Amino acid sequence: MARYTGSSCKLCRREKTKLFLKGSKCYSEKCPLEKRNYAPGQHGLSRRAKVSEYGVQLREKQKVKRLYGLLETQFRNYFETANRQKGITGANLIKVLERRLDNVVFRLGFAPSRKSARQLVLHGHFTVNNGVVDIPTYLLSPGDVIAVRDKSKKLDAIHNSLRRTKDNVYNWLSIDKASMSGTFINVPEREEIPLNANEQLIVEFYSK
Repeated sequence: MARYTGSSCKLCRREKTKLFLKGSKCYSEKCPLEKRNYAPGQHGLSRRAKVSEYGVQLREKQKVKRLYGLLETQFRNYFETANRQKGITGANLIKVLERRLDNVVFRLGFAPSRKSARQLVLHGHFTVNNGVVDIPTYLLSPGDVIAVRDKSKKLDAIHNSLRRTKDNVYNWLSIDKASMSGTFINVPEREEIPLNANEQLIVEFYSK
């Protein structure tokens, strides 16, 4: 399976915003963005020309794509899915991305980042409705119950992440830390999703 293997911190520096790809490091003084708030590479500090309309749209698309840890083909496929649905395409795109199992595992606090959540899911540490699911792209439906497998409940990575997580932060999710399980209550509306992005720019980018 294709995946990005480069530096996660370089992605944040390129987008000039925290994408929270490294878990607790993103909240500490070790975050490179705090010290080097400019694009990576030898020309990162050089003066650049005014960004074109296309450039603005591209950067917004790249930011959201990297935030959710997707490659271009994956992201484009999600866009096509959102475009076929009724309603606002940009909002539909964000809503379908939030339904991914790796994203929900991260939102519930079982992992410190989406990247870590993806790895935990791939290794078969979670069940959905009592059945093991090791597909990070699995799309959840309202009422689905996500739980840590019994044999995985002693993993330090999960416990450490849960200790840093507040209960019921999101209206569309519920979590029971005692049983190490959570429920995907419903598909959230766009205004409920804490994502600093202008998805309309992504729609304009793919509409050219």
